[in-house]
Amino acid sequence: MTLTAPPAPGGIGQAPEPAALQAYLGDLEAWVRGRRAELDELDQAALAADRGADVASDMALSLALWKAVSDRYQLVFATWDGGRVLQAERERISTLVWGRLDGASSLPGGLVVSLPEACRLSDALAGQLRTRLALVPGADAAAARIKDLRAQCERLRDQVALEPATGRDAAVRELAGLMSRLEVVADKAQRGADVGGLLGPLEIDATRFERDLIVGNARRREARGQVQQARELRADLEAREAALAHLAETCVRTVDPAPRYAVPDVDALGPIPNTPEQIGPYLARLDRVGQAMSLAQERYAAALAERDDLVALLDAYTAKARALGVAEHDDLRDSERLARQVLAREPAPMAVSRQLVSTYQAWLTQAQSAHQQETA
Repeated sequence: MTLTAPPAPGGIGQAPEPAALQAYLGDLEAWVRGRRAELDELDQAALAADRGADVASDMALSLALWKAVSDRYQLVFATWDGGRVLQAERERISTLVWGRLDGASSLPGGLVVSLPEACRLSDALAGQLRTRLALVPGADAAAARIKDLRAQCERLRDQVALEPATGRDAAVRELAGLMSRLEVVADKAQRGADVGGLLGPLEIDATRFERDLIVGNARRREARGQVQQARELRADLEAREAALAHLAETCVRTVDPAPRYAVPDVDALGPIPNTPEQIGPYLARLDRVGQAMSLAQERYAAALAERDDLVALLDAYTAKARALGVAEHDDLRDSERLARQVLAREPAPMAVSRQLVSTYQAWLTQAQSAHQQETA
């Protein structure tokens, strides 16, 4: 019989009592140590039976889960600090226990699970590995195995209740089938029959079903977070779309030539999906729209900024001319007037504007040189 992870106290956002946390940490430490020893035993048994390739994927997932749980236990234990915890520390521990595991990103498919879910999934996988490698005790342990299956069915019942309405009927039917098979096996065992051949397949099916339910629930939870992320990102893009359209209109009206970038239409993406299969690609499309908007905004803003820079540069030159006392020279005065008239046009021809500001600078340089010669 494999180890069973201890039940976690409290829930996210709660602050469990110190006594409950101390008991949980002790049990969890024993589970982490025991599970590692059990996985080593299973790995050696698989190699000895030349079945390493048969169980490689389940063994890899089991080790990844164990590593994620072990790393999170270390953080929880460090926060526990020998029991020197106040309300804030106990709430932090609760978040560490019930929040997503840091190591979950290394799990196949980017699976996101909490510490209790990872432990339960590890229990299920270890049981499946022991059954597949024929390491489960024989008929003398049938009663204990039936008891474990009953406890597993209760966990399955809780998981099935979390299934969405669209798929719950199928999950209920599968659970009912497992429970019906279990009752048949239990009745035969009570009559003294050898049920070892029936228990193995039933344990494998129950473990697979529990694993699928845990993984499905974790992915739906992740999808819900992605849906909320998509809503926020789409709302931001819609606001940016309106502002960008106004910026583009202002730029086309103000400068010539103006950039010609299309403003992406967020509505063209369609409604936000709410399924794990569709929300990921939808977020990718939103990201591409955001990148396109950023590029267009950068180009339009740069074009408007160039005109403003030319106006500021002309202002600086005229201020210098006044300081030198040459601003009223005919060439400078006519050059400034023409440059400002062209810059004030809608749209302003930028190539001509640049040339006229440069012309004013050249006249200023000429006037400054003449002024210096007069005062020398």
